[in-house]
Parts: sequence; C-alpha cells; structure tokens
Amino acid sequence: MPTNCAAAGCAATYNKHINISFHRFPLDPKRRKEWVRLVRRKNFVPGKHTFLCSKHFEASCFDLTGQTRRLKMDAVPTIFDFCTHIKSLKLKSRNLLKKTNSFTPTGACNLTLSSSQQVLLEHSYAFRNPTEAKKRIIKLEREIASLRRKMKTCLQRERRATRRWIKATCFVKNLEASNLLPKGISEQILPAALSNLPLEDLKILGQDQQEKALPVL
Repeated sequence: MPTNCAAAGCAATYNKHINISFHRFPLDPKRRKEWVRLVRRKNFVPGKHTFLCSKHFEASCFDLTGQTRRLKMDAVPTIFDFCTHIKSLKLKSRNLLKKTNSFTPTGACNLTLSSSQQVLLEHSYAFRNPTEAKKRIIKLEREIASLRRKMKTCLQRERRATRRWIKATCFVKNLEASNLLPKGISEQILPAALSNLPLEDLKILGQDQQEKALPVL
C-alpha cells in the first residue's frame, strides 16, 4: 500500500523511483507532541502508520553516514506550505457553494438564504433592487433636512445669546463711564473677550449682529 504524507496540503506518495523518504512520528511523547504541534492539523492524532515525508525537514536533520537516510534524534519538521493548503480549502468551499446554489429550486421562497444573500442583508449599503435604494435615499434626504432645521435653530439661539451679552456689556460699560459703577467692575463680571473691548467697538458689534442675516442652508 502506498504511503502518503500526513502534512496538510502535501500530496507526496511513496514511490521507489522518487528520492523522497517517509518517516514515522517518534514514539517519545514529548517529541511526538512537538511534531503534532508543528503539523498544525486540527484534532490530529497520528497512528503507527502515519508518516511525514522528507520534504518537511531541513538537510541538517538527516544522518547520511550510512546507506539509509535517517532522521537525527532531535529532528523536527519545520518546512510547511500552509498558505497553499488554506487557498485549496477556500477553492473547495467556493466550488461546493456553487454546486449547492445550482441545485436550489428557484420557486422556494422559505428556504435558507445563501451566504451571498446573507451578506446583502447584513450590510446596509447593499441593496437587492433599485426600489430599495430609492427608498433609502429618500429617507436619508429627510434626515438631512431635519438636521439642517435643527442647525438653523441652534444658530439663531446662538445669535440671540450673543446679542444679549453685547447689550449687557454695553450697559455695564455705560454705567462705568457715568461713574455709577466702580472702575474695573466690567472686568470682574463680564467675559474677558467682551470686557477688554472699547465701548464704541461693542456698539458696532451689536449693530452688526442685528443686521447680519442668517445664511441659507
């Protein structure tokens, strides 16, 4: 019976005309466990007829002093092509999915959705038909209009609050100028950005706030 390599993705088979040797898993529990770990196969338990081919060992792992190529006592397999194995598994799964979808009846509406259909449903940016896309666009336009109205209201409130602060600052500075309030009181009760402005600049700023129109969004 031909001996196959137990490494994932390795298609090596015993052939006396090919210079490939096959080696059993070691009996020592510690070394055997290390080999199993390096093979990286899920739920893999090697038996007495389980082999690894020589392609998975470096040249320094072999004892070539005799007529037969033997592994050294401390040899471990380190050469694996896991990427190729993963690609082959993905290709097999895709082919299986295509076959499954090809046998799915077109009239059965209550069957389990395919993986591609589930992806469409899970992602909000993917639509099955133009009608759904149009409904989504209309909904987003309404949300944008609502946000614009809220922004306009907030800007109006901000302008009204700014005008009230300017009027209060002008009133306090007028009282200071008329010696009805102690000098420097405006610096204590008013924000620094307004208390440092001259009274004339505050009046001009107040006029600008009243005349300035709200931008159309």
